Amino acid sequence: MNTEVDEYEQERQRALEFQRQLAAERDEEDGPLPDLPPLPADPRWRVAHLPFLSAVSFALLLCASSAGFFAGGAPSALGAAAGVLIVTVSFTMSTLVIAWADTVRPAMLMPLALFTYVLKYGALGVVLAFGVSVDWAGKNALGWGIVAGVVVWTAVQAWWFHKVSRPN
Repeated sequence: MNTEVDEYEQERQRALEFQRQLAAERDEEDGPLPDLPPLPADPRWRVAHLPFLSAVSFALLLCASSAGFFAGGAPSALGAAAGVLIVTVSFTMSTLVIAWADTVRPAMLMPLALFTYVLKYGALGVVLAFGVSVDWAGKNALGWGIVAGVVVWTAVQAWWFHKVSRPN
């Protein structure tokens, strides 16, 4: 009878070990995501260009509104300033969303960046389409302000990152 108890105990131990292995495999499948590479010590580099770009955008806003005023009066000045302001706000928001995604979860960077760009350019398209259909003296200046804002922001941002990435 002692042999039967030993065999029973051995079989029970094997069954428990098998259950532990199954539980460990399930835990690995349902466990947390794999470890990600460590984030940089200082994540502020992602938005370090924003103060400079904001200053350039403010200067462009003043130049565009001045040019609009001389070309078509107060409505054109308002339109040109609004165009530059729309671009500045939309590009700043997309930069902040992308920087946040890169800090929190780098795997979400590409989907959020694409969503942000689609949303941003969709909103710019809606503004331009609405601007074309409205009978307002500043609508042409609004369009030119948007174009100037996009060109200047993109050029200055490209210059900034080129300057930062080049070794001295």
